Amino acid sequence: MTSQSGGADMADAADATGMVDWNLAVATATRLARPGPEVTREEARAAVKELRLHAAEAEQHVRAFTGMQAPGASGTPVLVVDRPGWIKANVAGFRTIITPLAERMQARRASLPGAGVLGSGALGAVGGKVTGIELGMLLAFLSSKVLGQYETFAPAEIPSDLSTLDDEHPVQPGRLLLVVPNIVAVERELDVDPHDFRLWVCLHEETHRTQFTAVPWLRDHIEGEIHAFLAETDIDPATLLERLRDAAGSLPGFGGGSEPEEGGSGGTGSLMDIVQTPAQREILGRLTAVMSLLEGHADVVMDGVGPQVVPSVAEIREKFQKRRAKGTGRLDQLLRKALGLDAKMRQYADGAVFVRGVVDAVGMEGFNRVWTSPNTLPTKEEIHEPAAWVARVHK
Repeated sequence: MTSQSGGADMADAADATGMVDWNLAVATATRLARPGPEVTREEARAAVKELRLHAAEAEQHVRAFTGMQAPGASGTPVLVVDRPGWIKANVAGFRTIITPLAERMQARRASLPGAGVLGSGALGAVGGKVTGIELGMLLAFLSSKVLGQYETFAPAEIPSDLSTLDDEHPVQPGRLLLVVPNIVAVERELDVDPHDFRLWVCLHEETHRTQFTAVPWLRDHIEGEIHAFLAETDIDPATLLERLRDAAGSLPGFGGGSEPEEGGSGGTGSLMDIVQTPAQREILGRLTAVMSLLEGHADVVMDGVGPQVVPSVAEIREKFQKRRAKGTGRLDQLLRKALGLDAKMRQYADGAVFVRGVVDAVGMEGFNRVWTSPNTLPTKEEIHEPAAWVARVHK
């Protein structure tokens, strides 16, 4: 961590829940994270400066294209970070989401026979370190993949000048992260104009910031769904083992299933699929729909702002789509599927088709009715049938 007090806070949290050693997660991820591309100090400074300027510019373009007013967007910070910086920034969000599940697991562990003899502190220390290492490995892998991110569950930051706060400009949670080494690495790999590519990425991430700052209820809605998902987690070891065995039996080569078609899911899918209860599948269906909406909307905006702003947008999109589809190798593809990241790739495409279909039918203003309330969000089925959403919401 960046300070001694911050590390102490994380250690206290790990002791309280016994689920994750957050300091170990950060240390593991930072140690395992791959180095970024080679750049001179001058090139690094220029990239950071340009990304900051593009982030501010993108805000105006997104508002003009979408018609969404987000007065609180300027109150959320923009951080241009390296890979270790991205890792540290994401730990706070993980803690916010995982805490309810951690508390439930702590209560379940305390009720187990022999818990008082063995001592929950000892069990928590061991379990927290194992989970910390696992989380660190996941963050290390993702730290080289993410170009940018609107960190929805980051805590609100209090500005040093409190006179800027009033009822119309309250403290806003969330922050925008731009991972400069990853952006530089991809623009070099694709051999595209760096100026255009950096603005193009900023348009996508700024759209996410606009979504959450212009739609006040959206953050709480998603957080509620995630907490509901975690509350349904079945943590009985015997049940989990049985589900894992069933999943293995349906995989190709293990006595069941069939080889997946090109682009198909085949078998059980990701590790998340294996541990879901029926109630969780319903919740995940709703979350998948809203995430598809958010990702597809951002993709439509980043392309739709137009060549007058990003002259080489068509070239960038074509090359980026090819890269997104193929991954970077067999190991990368395996990890993507295991972690469910291949499903996220489909969210971009499915969501973009939905957004374009609705806009073609009722225009951008008509599409923006999707942000009215949770009831006007598309269902998982409507993501694939934009006309069904139009018929329901615009009846």
